[in-house]
Amino acid sequence: MKFINTPVIMFSLFMGLGIGFSHFVNDISIFSFPIVTGFFLLLCLSWIIARKQLFQNVLFGILSCLIFLTLGFLNYQTRLPDFRSNHYLQLSTNVGPSAIQLKIIDQLKPDRFNSKYIVEINAIEGKSCHGKALLYVQKRDSIAQLSIDETLLLNSTIESIPEPQNPGQFDYGAYLQTLDVYKQLRISKHDILNRSSGSLTIKGRAENLRNHLISALERTSIGENERAIIQALILGEKKDISRELYKEYAAAGAVHILAVSGLHVGIIFLLLSNLFKPLKRLPHGVIIHGLLVFCCLWGYALLTGLSPSVTRAVTMFSFFAFAAAIRRETNSVNTLFLSFFVLLIINPKWLFHVGFQLSYMAVLSILLLNPVISRIYKPRYYLDKLFWNITTVSLSAQIGIVPLTLYYFHQFPGLFLLSNIILLPFLGIIIGCGIVILLLSLINQLPLWLGETYHYCIYMLNKFIGWVAGQEQFLFEGIRFSEAKVIATYSLLISLLWLLNRFSYKRIMVTLACFSLLASSFIWERFSSSENQFVVFHKSRKSLMGYKQGDALRLFRSDTTTNYQYNYPIKDYYQTEGIRVLSEASLPKVLKYNNQIILVLDSLGVYPKISEKPIVILTSSPKLHLERLIDSLQPKLVVADGSNYTSYVNRWRKTCAQKKLPFHHTGNKGALIIE
Repeated sequence: MKFINTPVIMFSLFMGLGIGFSHFVNDISIFSFPIVTGFFLLLCLSWIIARKQLFQNVLFGILSCLIFLTLGFLNYQTRLPDFRSNHYLQLSTNVGPSAIQLKIIDQLKPDRFNSKYIVEINAIEGKSCHGKALLYVQKRDSIAQLSIDETLLLNSTIESIPEPQNPGQFDYGAYLQTLDVYKQLRISKHDILNRSSGSLTIKGRAENLRNHLISALERTSIGENERAIIQALILGEKKDISRELYKEYAAAGAVHILAVSGLHVGIIFLLLSNLFKPLKRLPHGVIIHGLLVFCCLWGYALLTGLSPSVTRAVTMFSFFAFAAAIRRETNSVNTLFLSFFVLLIINPKWLFHVGFQLSYMAVLSILLLNPVISRIYKPRYYLDKLFWNITTVSLSAQIGIVPLTLYYFHQFPGLFLLSNIILLPFLGIIIGCGIVILLLSLINQLPLWLGETYHYCIYMLNKFIGWVAGQEQFLFEGIRFSEAKVIATYSLLISLLWLLNRFSYKRIMVTLACFSLLASSFIWERFSSSENQFVVFHKSRKSLMGYKQGDALRLFRSDTTTNYQYNYPIKDYYQTEGIRVLSEASLPKVLKYNNQIILVLDSLGVYPKISEKPIVILTSSPKLHLERLIDSLQPKLVVADGSNYTSYVNRWRKTCAQKKLPFHHTGNKGALIIE
């Protein structure tokens, strides 16, 4: 590609590698100050030498890449709590409740019982500090609705975020750490000592404006589901979308239109460029045009909450606007990687956001693959050209994000192409009209006929998405895709793109090697999944145990009415372990696994006399004398699952501690896995 700046791409990638390396190695001494200084001095020396040479050596390039690798590493490490002396994790606080002063900085989607917020902790017991935490507020309290920039004084306890309790379960704590959130608080109205408005920030003002727009939209005749889609399409507010409707969009392969990202920002960019186009005729009009587009784009980003996908898109299009203003010809790949570099300098943890990864891979795939796919067919007519362009763009984006989609979500929407061909031609009209609807509703001048017409359009959009999602035979679920497969797949895609650019023996060999790597990852995953396991899952008020043999799972359960293949916690385990055959049975009283006797006691508490030392699993709160059982059976381990009363579990734990016997409660330690 013309104008591609290889150093920009290489330095951005090496900085990303440094961030990824730093994520797994929490030791800043690897790149200490003397080492970094040495790298920098060697870089300066090699640059001086390179200036005097006609034919350059690779030393300067290697040192430059090492500098950016180090930059990424240090940029990530220095933001961790361990390297910030004023972080609240560094304060030695009491185990009990403390006086905590905090400020609301973001609002998350609520769960069934709580409203959730990201807060900045400012002081604990009068000691100044900083750091983010997750705040749960019970919905039944009148104070559940808090607003951004409000400050609270609480009498509460800072708690650890629970780890996943079952294998394959989403690690919410790890996700929150990518948001710089490390602890949580749970409060009711009685824990609040003082509440005040606090000084308004830019984000707070933007949130107030967005809430004002949503309130204005609620006064119109537009229905609840349709209004939720409008809020997501234009304002990036997805919390009002019902779970069923969101699942339908995901199954139809159209969930990307609900997340304000590069697609939406690109449409806004085109609308703004055309709107301000007459200004280019004025003296210095090109600069004025670029500045107005730049300001409007960032205003829109603030309005949508500065999500990573919007920030990435606005950053990239800002570079486009800047290049146009100074009349410099640029390349989209350079612009994409430059925005990638700038955003990771600002916040290196964005690299681990799923939306950030999907957004970048989609845009990069469009830029690299679309020209190749477009050459397959040359349309002659306008409509033919429109649908062919939509097809190639959608196909290019989907090819780029398929490995990540399978890795994170374990499903693939087979009708994504149909959804995009139907939706994308009208998306610009929907967004443009939606902005007009919002502005008119804000000033209470929205005509009834216009509101009802727009409501009907969104209603038909939802009906179409529901119809596509209803074609369940085209939705492929339960696909296991490991990190090794992701790396191997992208290696093969890059090598194929390299080969298609120019055929040669060397490129064919590299492509074949990448194909062999992908095949090996499938074989290795198949081999590794053949290991056997016995698992005692954690499920509140239920008993679930499973015997995995290869890719088959024999599930023992107390609840015979639920199909656990599609429900928590078996669904996650089913997908991550590549289970293909699932059979179910009632809980046994005694079973044997790897020459180990496992004794299951239910509410009756009746147990046989066993000569071997068993593993005892307590279920359904059996009324038994545990000390007598221990003396009689001499078990190796006592296990209590999620079906037992908490008071019983606490009593059993004390008894086992007195007997110096290992005790495992799935509610505290998570599922028990016996290899």
